[in-house]
Amino acid sequence: MIEELLRFAGVYSIYEQWLERTVRAGEMPQHLAVVLDGNRRWARRHGLSTAQAYRHGADKVEELLRWCLDLGIRIVTLYVLSVENVLRRPREELEEIYAVLLERAERFLTEELVWREKVRFKIIGRIDYLPQEVASSLLRLEKETMNHDRFHLNIAVAYGGRMEIVDAVRKILWQAQRGWVAPEMIDEKMIESNLYTNGLPKPDPDLVIRTSGEERISNFLLWQIAYSELVFLDVYWPSFRRIDLLRAIRTYQQRVRRYGS
Repeated sequence: MIEELLRFAGVYSIYEQWLERTVRAGEMPQHLAVVLDGNRRWARRHGLSTAQAYRHGADKVEELLRWCLDLGIRIVTLYVLSVENVLRRPREELEEIYAVLLERAERFLTEELVWREKVRFKIIGRIDYLPQEVASSLLRLEKETMNHDRFHLNIAVAYGGRMEIVDAVRKILWQAQRGWVAPEMIDEKMIESNLYTNGLPKPDPDLVIRTSGEERISNFLLWQIAYSELVFLDVYWPSFRRIDLLRAIRTYQQRVRRYGS
């Protein structure tokens, strides 16, 4: 309602410009994580198919990439598809998601922005749960950009936070069985080095945004977000705007982060 009044008064763009100046003057999060939620509800509201919604959502990802590059946010992790989605959603809907993933992976391989800005892609999750063609395309995108170092875009697909921790424990046990690791050597750093996010300049997000109005984490980066700031927005992902990002960052900047002190 407030936004509609602002638009009617002709000051909406002025407000956005002021908000951006305010945000740029503050501490910018180094690592942003986003739960891309609300695609299907957005489709129902607009009388569109879920396939159309996922394509609009994919377009929004490309917009977000450009916004973050402009603001100086250099690490972004996107929760695209959970392992629960893979196991429980109808096959027809999954096929629609896989088609978009395949299409965008191939598109990013030739996207001028990716090469100019040195965007490095990292796929986190159980990639073996995906159809071979989709998995191969995503892994190719990861491989082709592995030498890029200016911007990190992590795609969480067939991902689950609990599963990630289980996989890390399995890796450590495997090392222990071979005598490479003793129990007293296991600490937080060792666990972190065996998580999917290992190798990132900053594995732990400063700010986590979830769209759609839902206020829960849904098994996303459970280890990494221990000290992250959480912002829940009442907007469906395909309708996410630059001003929504700026508001979330401003909320992050206004919070006092004590880390237990």
